[in-house]
Amino acid sequence: MQTMRSRLLALWPFFCTPFAMGQAAPTQIQRGEAIYVQKCVMCHQISGQGAAPVYPPLAKSDWLAANREKAVLALCQGLGGPMVVNGTAYNNVMPTQILDDEQVADVLSYVGASWGNTLDAFTSKEVAGVRTKSRYKTYDALVAATVYQPLPKPPEGWNLREVAQLPQSCTRLTSLGPGHPVYVLGGATVYELDVKQGALTEIIRATEYGIEEKGDFGSSAFAVDREGHLWIVTNQRQGHKDDDSMWMNSVVVWRTTKFEGGRPAGLRPWFETSYPHGAGPYNHGLSHIGFGPDGMLYLNSGARTDGGEPGKPPKYSPERETAITACLWRMDPKAPQPKIEVLARGIRNAFGFAWDGEGRLFTASNGPDKDLPEEMDLIEPGRHYGFPYQFGNLPATEGSPYKHTPKAPEGVVFTHPVANVGPAGGGKEGAACYTFDPHSSPAGMIWCGAEFPALLRGSFLVTRFGNLIDCTVDVGFDVLSVRPRKRADGSWEASVETILSPLGRPIDALSLGEGRVLILEYTRPTNQKGRVGWLPGRILELAPAAR
Repeated sequence: MQTMRSRLLALWPFFCTPFAMGQAAPTQIQRGEAIYVQKCVMCHQISGQGAAPVYPPLAKSDWLAANREKAVLALCQGLGGPMVVNGTAYNNVMPTQILDDEQVADVLSYVGASWGNTLDAFTSKEVAGVRTKSRYKTYDALVAATVYQPLPKPPEGWNLREVAQLPQSCTRLTSLGPGHPVYVLGGATVYELDVKQGALTEIIRATEYGIEEKGDFGSSAFAVDREGHLWIVTNQRQGHKDDDSMWMNSVVVWRTTKFEGGRPAGLRPWFETSYPHGAGPYNHGLSHIGFGPDGMLYLNSGARTDGGEPGKPPKYSPERETAITACLWRMDPKAPQPKIEVLARGIRNAFGFAWDGEGRLFTASNGPDKDLPEEMDLIEPGRHYGFPYQFGNLPATEGSPYKHTPKAPEGVVFTHPVANVGPAGGGKEGAACYTFDPHSSPAGMIWCGAEFPALLRGSFLVTRFGNLIDCTVDVGFDVLSVRPRKRADGSWEASVETILSPLGRPIDALSLGEGRVLILEYTRPTNQKGRVGWLPGRILELAPAAR
C-alpha cells in the first residue's frame, strides 16, 4: 500500500493556472500551503515534482499555465483521462476534493506561486463561479454527496453496527485484549475508544512528539505492550529542499513511560535511525509494528522504491533498497541499546502481519504499480521473499514487468507467496492467484482463533483498502477470510471468502474477544469510480448474533 501503497493513506493531484487577478496575499499563501501539506504532499511531493507516470508535476507545469478553469474543476469534480504535462503523458484519475471555495482558491494560489510557477491569485468568487459548471454545482451539494454509505449486509448469523464516526482519517487499532482499552491512531494522534458509547477521547496529541507536523511527518504503526504502554513509530522526510543534500527518512520508535489517570502518557523516543528517502515518492517507511508470541517487537520496514528503481541524484540516493528496507525487523523491547535484527528480506510493504494459532507469522504485502498480485507470505527467519527481483510466483528478474529490475543475487533462493485458490480475492479453482487481486491493497489483519464461530475460526481476517490506481473494475474495499493450509510439497495455499463488501477503504481490524471484531474504515466512498474525495471514516463492529 502506498502507504499503504507508499504510506498509504495520500490524496491526488492539485492543479492551477494564470489569471489576471494579481499576486496572492501572504496570508492566502500560508493557508494554501497548510492545505497542500495536509492533502497532497504525499503524491505531489514537498517540491511539487509529482511522481511520473502516475501523478503529474505541479512545478513549472505547462498544463497549469494553459488550463485555469480546468484546474478549478479538477478540485471541484475530479479529473480523469489522458493528459500531457511537461512533455510526459499521464492517464490516471483524481477524485473530487472536499474543499470549500476559499480553500480551493487558497491551495491553487499557493501552487501557482511556488516551484517556478508565476500564476496570479485565485479568489473564492472565481472558484464559486467555476463550481457551478461542475456536477455538484455548490460546495453544499458536494458535501451532501459524501455521506456515509449504508452498511453492507453481514454474513448470516452475524450483526454489523456503527460504533463511532471519526474526527480524522485513522489508520490503526490496538488493544491488550478483552476488558482492556481500545486505542485508535490518526496521523500521530492517539484516541481512546469507548466501544459501548462510541466516544473518542484524545490522549496523545501530535504536539507531544516535539516535531513540527509538516511535510511527511506522521505514523501508521502502533501497538500496546503487556504493561499497557503504547509504542508508536513515526516517519519524517528530512532535508533542505533548496540545496543538493539528499532527502532522508527519519524513523523514530516512541514509547510511553508512565500512566496519568490510568492512561498511557510520557511519550519518549526509544529507538532512532534513518536511511536515504525513497527513490522518488515510493517511501513506505515503517508502517506496522506488533508484539510476537515470543515477546519481541516486529516491525515492517517497507520498500523505498516501487519496483527496485534507482534514485535520481542529487535529492534522491542512487541506491535501490538499503540493508534495512523491504524487510521485516525484530527487536528486543527490553534491550537498553536496541538493535535491528533483519528477520527476512524481499518484502515490499507488509502493511499487515499476524500470527496464527501455531505461532506462525504471516504477512500481507502491497504490490507495485504494475498489474501484479498483492502477496501473503509465511515468514521464516533468513528467507528472501523476492522483492524487487521476483513478483508473486513469476520467474526471478525475467518475469519482472520493469526494465530497471536488478539482476537477482547469485545463490539466493526466493520463497513464493501463499497461493489463493479462491473463490474470492482474485483466486479461483484451477487458477491460483499469488495472492490477491492487483492493486487491492491488503492492509490490517488478525487471526481468528477458537473463540470465533465456524465461519471465521482458523482463518485470518484481512482488510483490503482498495485500488488507488484507476482499474477497469474496482478491487478491495472489503474484508476477506483467508484460511491457509500447507501443501504436500511444503508450499502454502489458502481458501478465501468475502465476509463484508463494500466498505469505505477498510484499513485495520481488531479482535475484542468472543468473536467480536472492530473494523476501521479509513474514509467513506466504497469505490474508486465515484471520484469523490476523502473524508474521515468510522469504526464498525462485526459480532455473532445473539442466540
